[in-house]
Amino acid sequence: FFFQAEDGIRDPLWSRGLGDVYKRQVYISKMVPGDKGRLFSFGRVFSGTISAGQQVRIMGSNYNATTGVDFYIKNVTRIVLMMGRFVEQVPYVPCGNTIGLVGIDQFLTKNGTLSDCVEACPIRCMKYSVSPVVRVAVNPKNPADLPKLIEGLKMMVKTDPLVLVTREESGSHIISGCGELHIEICLHDLVESYAKIEIVTSEPVVSYKETVTGKSSQICLAKSANKLNRVFCQAEPLPQDLVDEIESGRLGPKEDAKTRSKILNTKFGWDATEAKRLWVFGPEDIGANILVDQTKAATYLQETRSGFESAFGWVTKEGALSEEELRGVRMNILDVAIHSDPAHRGSGQIIQMARRSYYGSLLSAQPRMQEPIYIATITCPTNALGGVYSCVAQRRGMVINEEPMTGTPLSVITSYLPIAESFGFIEHLRSLTSGQAFAQCTFDHWEMINQDPYDTTSKVSKIISKIRERKGLQ
Repeated sequence: FFFQAEDGIRDPLWSRGLGDVYKRQVYISKMVPGDKGRLFSFGRVFSGTISAGQQVRIMGSNYNATTGVDFYIKNVTRIVLMMGRFVEQVPYVPCGNTIGLVGIDQFLTKNGTLSDCVEACPIRCMKYSVSPVVRVAVNPKNPADLPKLIEGLKMMVKTDPLVLVTREESGSHIISGCGELHIEICLHDLVESYAKIEIVTSEPVVSYKETVTGKSSQICLAKSANKLNRVFCQAEPLPQDLVDEIESGRLGPKEDAKTRSKILNTKFGWDATEAKRLWVFGPEDIGANILVDQTKAATYLQETRSGFESAFGWVTKEGALSEEELRGVRMNILDVAIHSDPAHRGSGQIIQMARRSYYGSLLSAQPRMQEPIYIATITCPTNALGGVYSCVAQRRGMVINEEPMTGTPLSVITSYLPIAESFGFIEHLRSLTSGQAFAQCTFDHWEMINQDPYDTTSKVSKIISKIRERKGLQ
């Protein structure tokens, strides 16, 4: 077996097989609910033999070898073989087998790597082609059950590799899933298996993205609260092929800086100097938004760089229109005037100043909203095609392909369907086709809503108003 290190660098250790380098190497892919409220860490032994009571080095999905984040050294309490509904305890398991480990679940979030070698690198975490775009707010029916709800949500996050749980300022916990069915399954498991309490849920809502379609109509100036610092910024859109490259992981913060600059210069036509002065991606250093330094001979900028990057992460996480995430935005810092006294250019002054300038740049760059789109594959008899086309059209969908299944009276229709219109789609489709049509929906892409959010009569303006009202921003 050959694996690439998480940072993308192949060192001499990884140029050989795992068995030649490490005595033990285990990849944990998911958490499985076990007995007495504990979780089995399910994975595969890639090298060596894992034994009960053995001490292992645990490298989680956010492991950083430099800072030691998400790294633990713990003992494996028990080892089990998982066979259907039953588990069988065993003293050890050799390589090539799948196993369930007990005693390390509290140190792993979703997946990770176990080893006994100090020089070991984590095996790259699995990537998923879907995004958690459907959200629902959850609260306990009895306020006294809030601790049980929180513990249940923590267990659910560990066992489901795709679900995300966040907490809003209102106190509600938000469960984000990949679709209506996924959310229903999560809520059922939360009530029946994890929290075991009665809950109250809101109507499911869809996540949107914010973006820009043009360059800022003016250079946006912002001053710090003490009036002693200034920043000039401008926003512009990123080309779609560059956005796809970043989201696929082929270009990002883990890429070598020289290699990344060369790709931006040769493939995407960036100026060589600007490509080298790319500061950070956002949000959380992984998103498809870029902060670029275009200043010339600016003083004290490197000393305050962390403040500008923090503000960029904040803005890309909470956009200017409705505090939804940004996507496909390049923010250029054109010039700065930073005070020479460190006491007057602290992070409290810089972050708020930069944030206001970024927001101004976004609002003056023809902002737009993007909505998530399903690709729906619908199978039905030929005589039911009229009902399928009618159902798709009523939900702002678009049919992109129709093919007959050879040797059968069935046809396969492929269409795009906005996720915001997908709630109740299956039931509606079956009612129009007398139950003859079957649909399968998967997340496909983000599509821009070509309407001006500043036009109060437009549909996108109403969407933004609902989002802001839900978040308490009105």
